[in-house]
Amino acid sequence: MIEHQLFKAEQIRTNEAIAAKRCGVAMYTLMERAGQAVFMHSVNYFADALHYVVLVGVGNNAGDGYIVANLAKKAGKNVTVIAAVPDKPLSGDALTAQQAWLDATGEIVTDFAVLEQADVIVDGLLGTGIQSDVRSPFSELINAANNSRAPIIAIDLPSGIHADTGAVQGIAIKATVTVTFMGIKQGLVTGQGRAHAGQCEFADLGIADAFALLCPPCALLINQQTINSLPARDNNSHKTSHGKLLCIGGNAGTAGAIRLTAEAALKTGAGMVKVYTHTSSILSVSMGRPELMVTDANLIASLEWASCIAIGPGLGLDSWSEATFETVMQYCFTNNKPLVIDADALNLIAQHASSFPLTNTVITPHPGEAARLLNCSTSDIETDRFAAVKRLAHSYTTTCVLKGAGTLISNNNKTWVCTDGNPALAVGGSGDVLTGVIAALIAQGLDTQQAACLGVCLHAKAGDIAAERDGERGMLPSDLFMIVRELVNSP
Repeated sequence: MIEHQLFKAEQIRTNEAIAAKRCGVAMYTLMERAGQAVFMHSVNYFADALHYVVLVGVGNNAGDGYIVANLAKKAGKNVTVIAAVPDKPLSGDALTAQQAWLDATGEIVTDFAVLEQADVIVDGLLGTGIQSDVRSPFSELINAANNSRAPIIAIDLPSGIHADTGAVQGIAIKATVTVTFMGIKQGLVTGQGRAHAGQCEFADLGIADAFALLCPPCALLINQQTINSLPARDNNSHKTSHGKLLCIGGNAGTAGAIRLTAEAALKTGAGMVKVYTHTSSILSVSMGRPELMVTDANLIASLEWASCIAIGPGLGLDSWSEATFETVMQYCFTNNKPLVIDADALNLIAQHASSFPLTNTVITPHPGEAARLLNCSTSDIETDRFAAVKRLAHSYTTTCVLKGAGTLISNNNKTWVCTDGNPALAVGGSGDVLTGVIAALIAQGLDTQQAACLGVCLHAKAGDIAAERDGERGMLPSDLFMIVRELVNSP
């Protein structure tokens, strides 16, 4: 389905005219449809708005903006158009749209002060073609719009956001709603792009089927509702039918991390869960959760027992963690046993990358850990999260989960983006729970890619449900346990 597919800006620029021609639709008609979609959503979201202020630049986004202005005016709204560069003439369809606005006795002003009177602001300043930092006078107008009290609805993408990476190019519109056309731009769904887009709405302009035949998507959107769940269990199954998971971590003082991982795995349905931990952590891990088997001895025997292994939460970076890590990695590489790697184990991977090829694995870095794995800065990761997750998957021959707003999953073949999730999940221990969820799914028979995608969606949706019930602030990672159990049992 086209509404679950992501595209780069160049794909859309190259193919939209071809798709329109195949459908017998003129490009100006597409512009009119785009403007109609934006106005429809503005009415749906901001029904009481009486004063529209439409910001226009010099490209096709400006044409869309003029059409929105005309539609709002015809609907009886008070409409003001602010042109960023009023002396620069428009061309083509954008000029036609501007002239239609002027013919309807519409005015074009340059005074930013009118923004203070707006009930809603329509952003038609910059489109997908911008490749450098936003310059004056666009930067001043974007800043004034962001500082106003009015909600902003962005046309196609928030001005100043890079369509492919989601990076802020100096300054960007902070939209309440973004209405994007033809194909969803991948920069809208992760990182800063997701934060600036607000609620993203998609309008196919009536030619989506023709467009989809012209180019393959760059990535796919997934969520807990759209991804396949676990199959029903056989009536004659037993505990070992559902996997034996070994969780490794919990150095002195950090027992809670591996406890979160192990308990999350139990709640996700792993048949048996054992924890290999530091001697000083045994009591902390086992207290209150008697279903966990806990040990500090016979690591090789535990590795042989397990059908899947998770390593990293609370592991630390001392001699105990180094020795444990090397034993686990060597065993899993030799025996091709599935492995989920997180937290401190990722930092050790960064130091030993050439020693342990990561086949049959899932790695779950946050941007800082990803930067260490790729020997770059965290800002480099966040500047282009799509490139980063693909590079990690390729460089380490693994399935990579790059955590953050709009978590990305890549297996060196395809890339997925989870649309669920919210800031409630930005709390210490949340990633430890995710590790346990993914590892439990592998233990129950999913492959690494399937487990990574489903696990990310279950974890993110659980965060959404927790936030809806109690708010985004103050959520504990352990609050997710029972919600994950509900979700993993839902049809």
